[in-house]
Amino acid sequence: MRAVIQRVSEAGVTAGEKNLSEIGAGLLVFLGVEQGDREADADYLLEKIINLRIFEDPDGKMNLSLLDTGGAMLAISQFTLLADCRKGRRPSFAHAEEPERARSLYDYFVGKSRERLDGRVGEGEFQAMMKVRLINDGPVTIWIDSRKNLEK
Repeated sequence: MRAVIQRVSEAGVTAGEKNLSEIGAGLLVFLGVEQGDREADADYLLEKIINLRIFEDPDGKMNLSLLDTGGAMLAISQFTLLADCRKGRRPSFAHAEEPERARSLYDYFVGKSRERLDGRVGEGEFQAMMKVRLINDGPVTIWIDSRKNLEK
């Protein structure tokens, strides 16, 4: 499971004309589910994401986590994080999980996030074409792959 995490001062997502979700200060998380991912991958990513000390303390040092700041999370499903661009010019998404299983793990991640963050979690619409707007704070953008860490 892969996540791209962006520290934001605000973010929102729409699908068509429908406003799906908005958050203030916190984290925008793009989440890609890979074939073979399990709930353990989602659990690992969630704990890593909400405990990453990437928010500044009063001295300007990155020393606070999302849990410390009380910020929100906006989760967006994005299978394109599993793109393999090694051959040719068209990315392959052969390693992305099948939609039904990917949705199940994405929903699991969002549900666990809501539990850990007291409901301060917004989400996009699974398998929808969306427009995501954000103001990246920093900028701070971090990429995490659960397999690179769980397999060690």
